[in-house]
Amino acid sequence: MKTGVRALGIAESFREDRSTLAGVVTRASRVVDGFSFSTCTVGGTDATDAICALFDDLGREDVRYVLVSGIAPAWFNVVDLHRVADHTDRPVLSVTYEESAGLESALREQFDGDALDRRLAIYRDQPDRHRLGVDDETLFVRSVGLDDEEAAAVVDGFTPEGGRPEPLRVARLAARGADEFRREGSD
Repeated sequence: MKTGVRALGIAESFREDRSTLAGVVTRASRVVDGFSFSTCTVGGTDATDAICALFDDLGREDVRYVLVSGIAPAWFNVVDLHRVADHTDRPVLSVTYEESAGLESALREQFDGDALDRRLAIYRDQPDRHRLGVDDETLFVRSVGLDDEEAAAVVDGFTPEGGRPEPLRVARLAARGADEFRREGSD
């Protein structure tokens, strides 16, 4: 991958009723050259809209890929990867770090009625997760707009070491810092 290729990594940090989403534009060379922030409701259904707004706020036509940390940030606020890909006109990858049987049973434990039905419909419409070895780590990747081989090349190209792609690693740090700042500002 060319060193100037850019990806937008999106990760979150939450406490109480709002989650802070951080978007970080990172080059494959690991140079960070843009930040944007948004919020979504913990336990809500607005994460997809928040991610789309975050992308729009950046106004970066040079971003080639969108990477999202997880599929259900902010306590089961399920992200519709297809809608993000359609909105951004970019391939979208969701990266998770632990093997699991999926979210259906957890969603059923936490929600019922329309709230459950809405989340299950979005969740079931997402692409399957695929295991991916990066360095000595195992990641699980869903992708829209890329086949498995292309998705693996993107994740590998943005992961200089360890098991977390750099755009997502920096976005997680930024989200935590912004979340802490937001909380301190409200005290």
